[in-house]
Amino acid sequence: MMKSLAQSQRMAQAVRASLLHVVCSLAVALLAGALVFGLWYPFPYSEMAGGRELFLLIVGVDVVCGPLLTLVIYSPHKPRSELVRDIGMVVLIQLVALGYGLWTVIEARPLFLVHEVDRFKVVAMPDIEREALATLPVSLRPTLFSKPRVVAIREPLDEQERDKVLFAALAGGRDYAERPEFYLPYEGESARKTLIKASPLTLFLERYPDQVDAAKAMALKRGGEEAQWFTLPVIARQDWVAVLDENGQLQGFLQGDGF
Repeated sequence: MMKSLAQSQRMAQAVRASLLHVVCSLAVALLAGALVFGLWYPFPYSEMAGGRELFLLIVGVDVVCGPLLTLVIYSPHKPRSELVRDIGMVVLIQLVALGYGLWTVIEARPLFLVHEVDRFKVVAMPDIEREALATLPVSLRPTLFSKPRVVAIREPLDEQERDKVLFAALAGGRDYAERPEFYLPYEGESARKTLIKASPLTLFLERYPDQVDAAKAMALKRGGEEAQWFTLPVIARQDWVAVLDENGQLQGFLQGDGF
């Protein structure tokens, strides 16, 4: 009887400790989520680059496993030093796992939205050679705390350079969008060139009437008129279009196939 009562008391205290651990773990996860989705994967890059699923998997496992371990190892009958050591080890394992998971998310993050003739392309960290990033101007060079940047692409300097990229791309290598040495700031004439192949936003909305409200909200937020805007497809994991104003400046994104 006494043994059963002691076990019930231990379990009750272990549950309370585990619930407290859940709350703390969720708070840390929320902070990590704010960093991931506010900086490295701002909407809709979280959809286009697939970071949301990876982050939720990592955090989900971390939030569940830590409190479960606390539930198993917690006992009010342990010496305080031993209890602190055991809980500390669990927290340390959690933090290491979360840190590794965040580093994985960072290493897969989208760096650039690149304009390629008749489309935009989301280019992530694994798509680019690290050494090539060092050749970029400081204004275009990504940092640990920078959001994805919009860039344009310059023309090849000569036929030799054009053929080099063409043959590499045909062999499954890197195309212009994955070559930072071709990047230009997305401004002025570089931005206006996007309109050459762009389609009126009104045509896109005729195909996707469910996006009309989102387009109106975007125009209201930007202080523009959606009837004067254009779209270009975005090459990513899902179908999206980039919405451009009459100067080619990016106003936002809408979901749908722009081709």
